[in-house]
Amino acid sequence: MLPADEIQRSLAGAWRLMTGKPDGLRLLDLSAEGFWNSFQALLVAAPALIIGWVAVANDIADPLSVSARFSMAIRLAVVDLGSWILPLVGLALVAPYAGIGNRFVHYVVASNWASAIIAWLQLPGTLLKLFMPRAVDTIMLAALLLFIIAMVLSWRMTNAAIGKGAAIGSAVFAGMFVASLIVIFTLQALLGIQIPT
Repeated sequence: MLPADEIQRSLAGAWRLMTGKPDGLRLLDLSAEGFWNSFQALLVAAPALIIGWVAVANDIADPLSVSARFSMAIRLAVVDLGSWILPLVGLALVAPYAGIGNRFVHYVVASNWASAIIAWLQLPGTLLKLFMPRAVDTIMLAALLLFIIAMVLSWRMTNAAIGKGAAIGSAVFAGMFVASLIVIFTLQALLGIQIPT
């Protein structure tokens, strides 16, 4: 695990990018080692993600079966981790042809740390679902607001990290968003996860 001060610096850099400040890149380690270390953001996000997996598993798995809920939580974890990593693999393949090959490391490092922040930003909605399950309207409103905030912050981070103007940054953001959705729906289908509407 990275030292606490390096994690804090990386999160601070990602947050600056998420608020539209390109100088946040100076706080990130963009070396080859920093690239691979940025995936430790998964560990930073893990507590918030685990709470989310438990909340959803409680909703859609057999409430009387601990093993069914545990199995569902594991499958939800696979979906989330897949939607975090697989779009980045796809971007690695297309980045040189899209003219952003020289910004790929910048984007991945920033995106990993920003994703950890977003996981924690979405925690209040998850906690509402866990502790106030009957407050459906409040939960839905909180989820919508948190989703919009997460999208705006992710878009700003992408533009700042790519650094090639709003048009290219927006195209990368849209492509990564669509890729994430494809991964989510594909893995849910493969793992037999049915999220009620």
